[in-house]
Amino acid sequence: MHYNSLITNAFVICSILLFSVPQSFNQNVGPTVKMTNGQVWPKPALQHIYDEYLTFEPENFNFNNTGYSCDVLQDAFKRYNSMLFLKATNTFKQNTSLSTDSIIGKMEVLNVQLTNPCENYPSLNMEEKYEIKINNSSGLLVATSIWGILRGLETFSQLVYLETDGSTFVIRRTTIVDYPKFRHRGFLLDTSRHYFPIESITKTLDAMSYSKMNVFHWHMVDDQSFPYQSSAFPNLSEKGAFGKSAIYTKDDVRRVIEHAKLRGIRVIPEFDTPGHTLSWGLGGIPGLLTECSDSDTNQFGPIDPTVEKNYNFIRTLLSEVSELFQDNYLHLGGDEVDSSCWTTNKKIQHFMDRNNMKNVLELKDYYFANIFNITRSLETVPIVWEEIFDENIHLDPKAVVHVWKDYYDHSIVSKVMKSGHPVLFSSCWYVNYIKYGTDWPKFYRCDPTSEAGDNPLFLGGEACMWGEFVDETNLLPLTWPRTSAVAEVLWSHTLNETDAKYRIEEHVCRMRRRGIPAEPANGPSYCHY
Repeated sequence: MHYNSLITNAFVICSILLFSVPQSFNQNVGPTVKMTNGQVWPKPALQHIYDEYLTFEPENFNFNNTGYSCDVLQDAFKRYNSMLFLKATNTFKQNTSLSTDSIIGKMEVLNVQLTNPCENYPSLNMEEKYEIKINNSSGLLVATSIWGILRGLETFSQLVYLETDGSTFVIRRTTIVDYPKFRHRGFLLDTSRHYFPIESITKTLDAMSYSKMNVFHWHMVDDQSFPYQSSAFPNLSEKGAFGKSAIYTKDDVRRVIEHAKLRGIRVIPEFDTPGHTLSWGLGGIPGLLTECSDSDTNQFGPIDPTVEKNYNFIRTLLSEVSELFQDNYLHLGGDEVDSSCWTTNKKIQHFMDRNNMKNVLELKDYYFANIFNITRSLETVPIVWEEIFDENIHLDPKAVVHVWKDYYDHSIVSKVMKSGHPVLFSSCWYVNYIKYGTDWPKFYRCDPTSEAGDNPLFLGGEACMWGEFVDETNLLPLTWPRTSAVAEVLWSHTLNETDAKYRIEEHVCRMRRRGIPAEPANGPSYCHY
C-alpha cells in the first residue's frame, strides 16, 4: 500500500513538472531586453528614419572629404574605417530579416564637409552640432567645426550594423540634426587611490568618445599617492607615488592629451588642496603641511596656509601644470578639509590672532584668496568643489562650483547660479557606487535639467569614478554602461527610459565589439554580432 502511494505521488509530481515547466521556461527564454539595430547613443536631437536600407561592400566604401582637412580629421577617418565593419568572433548566422524590396542600393561613400578650418584644441564653447543625410548610394555629414565632424562620424558608425545573416552590413536611410544639451559632459577618474596604466586611460577616452563625452577630469593626486612627475619638484612623485612604476611622466600626460584631442575630449587636471595632500608631505617641501601637535611631529593635516613659501611652491607647481595641460580650466578641489590641526597648531592660532581671524573658515578664505590670485596670474579659470561655496568662501568671479554633496536635493544648483557662478553637477552620478542588478536607470533618472533650465551658467556635469576599490582590472566594466546613461542625460534633449533600455543593450554590444568590456545592462543577454 505504501509502495503504490509512492508511485502514484511520483507520477503526479512528474506530470506537474512535465506540463508546467515548459510554459514558465518559455516565458523566460532569450534576452531580458531585445537590443535595437543601428540606433544611436546618445539619442540625437532630431532624427527622421525611413524604412529603406542600403548595404555595404566594406572594401568599396570610403570617406570622401569635401571641405577643410587636418590631422584630426584624417586620424578620425582611419579610426572609423577600422571600426565600421567589425564582427564579433561569436557571430550567429541566420537568414537576413530584410526583404529585398526594402534594400534600395549600396552605400559607397560618406561625403564629409567641414566648413571651417580645424581648431587646435577642444574647449568649453566648441561647436559640436552636425547634420547627416543618408540617401540612395551616398551620405553627407556636414559640420562647421572639427568637433561636430567627430560627433557625426561616431553617429554614422552607430547607424551601421550587421544583419542577422552575419555577413551583410546595412544602414537605414535617415536624416539627423544633432547637437548637445550641455557643453560640459565629463568623466572623473581618480588615479591616486590606485595607479592606472596609460592604456587604461586611453581605453577610457575611447569609450567616452563612443558616448559623445567631451571632458576627462583627471583627479591625479590625493592623500594616498602623488603620481604626477613634476620637473620643478621631482621628489613629490619620487617619494609620494606608490612606486617608480606608478608615475605619470610629462610624456605620459602629453600622450593622454593628444589621444583625447583626437576624439574631441578636453583634459582638465585636478590638484586638490589644502586637504587631500598627505602624499605631498613626503616630497621634501619644508613646512608644507600643518603639524597637528607640538608633541607629535609625525601627525600632519592640510597645507599650512600661514607659510608664505607654500604659496610660492603652489604657484610654481600650478604654473607647470597649466603649461602642460592645454585647457583653460583647472580644478583646485577644496573639499573635505579637516581643519582640526589648524585649531591645535599654536603657530597657526597666533597667526589667526594677529590677523583678527575669528575661526578656521576665515583662515580658509585667506588661503583661497592667495590661490585665486595665482590662478588669475596664470589666466586659468578655477573649478572648486561645492564646500567652498557652502562655506561662503570668497570665490574668484569666474570660479566654477562643482556640486556633489546631496543626492536628492538639487536646489544648490539654483543657489550657485543665482550667485553668478557657473555650475558643474555630479551629485547622483558617482558610478563607483554599485549594486547587484540593473542600476544604469538610477543614473539616467537623475536629470538636473529642471533646476538648470536654459541658464547658460549651468555648464553640464560629470560622472565620477573614485578609486578606493577600482583599478585597471575592473575600471571599464564598472564604468560602462553606467556612464553612458549619464552621457545621454547630458547630451539628449528628450529622455525616455523605456526607449533607452533597448538602445543601451545595443550600445553595450557595440562597445564590446570595439574592445570595451562593458557590463550587461539589463540582465541576461547575448551580443549576436
